[in-house]
Amino acid sequence: MSIIKNPVQVFIRNFIRLVVFVPLWLLFALGNFSRALGGANIDQFFYGGLKTLVIFWVANVLAGMFYILPQWERLVLLRMGKSVGTRGPGLFIIPPFIYSVARILDIRIQTYEVKATKTLTKDNIPIDVTAAVELEVENPEKAAIAVQDYWKTTEWASMEALKSTIGGNDLRPLLSETERIASDLKKIIDAAASDYGINVRAVRITDVGTPPSLIEELAVIARAERSAKAKRIQADAEVEVANALAEASNILSTAEGSLELRQIQALLDISKEESAMVIVYPMDSFTGKDIASAAAGTQAQGMGKK
Repeated sequence: MSIIKNPVQVFIRNFIRLVVFVPLWLLFALGNFSRALGGANIDQFFYGGLKTLVIFWVANVLAGMFYILPQWERLVLLRMGKSVGTRGPGLFIIPPFIYSVARILDIRIQTYEVKATKTLTKDNIPIDVTAAVELEVENPEKAAIAVQDYWKTTEWASMEALKSTIGGNDLRPLLSETERIASDLKKIIDAAASDYGINVRAVRITDVGTPPSLIEELAVIARAERSAKAKRIQADAEVEVANALAEASNILSTAEGSLELRQIQALLDISKEESAMVIVYPMDSFTGKDIASAAAGTQAQGMGKK
């Protein structure tokens, strides 16, 4: 049942009690009390009190027929013990004796926290995991009839699912793949809660507690993996360069004139340097060789003086 009383419903019921009780009491019970106070038989006082109780009971029964539910509440109604659906929100009247209220449920989104402490992962590491579960009552009739306490049942199902998920995963996925773990956890809880009309909207892993010594070991492992990855990338790059050089060498050796063109391109690259002097002469020309040697010697002497 709803814990917080609806002030509008309380006012309406009290008003109905007064409207029913006061006229009936004045009509049927007041005369008995008047005769009892006037010195008549004492039985008149007893009859007056009995009539007052009956009138008060009738007023309570009639007042209890009126229900006013806010937008976020639903009433599950029974007729002779069998469910006939839900009512609300708004004002409605439920006849007494034949109809009865099974439960009034709050259908707003609610959130609770689930903790699994010292739970072993798949690789036998004890950790503490905290998850937040967000749910809503999707079918009030099933939530009131199919289960005695849907809130506690959902909470226990969430705790069991959380421990099962921790036990089925290694520590590293639990630390790095929290979104996937939360999604799997939501599917497990939702499958269990849907049997009694509860929809699990979201599950979020809010905290994963690990021993400090284990965190240091994981940091060392992470650094080693990054270093190994960098070396693999460097090795792959060297292999690609070697393959490209081998392919270029094959092309230069097989294509006629390509080697001479490559030499000219190399000379052009060298000539772009400010301090470079390029002298081109045939390979069998001794004169060109002497000129090149003399120029090289002159340049060396100039650099020595500096």
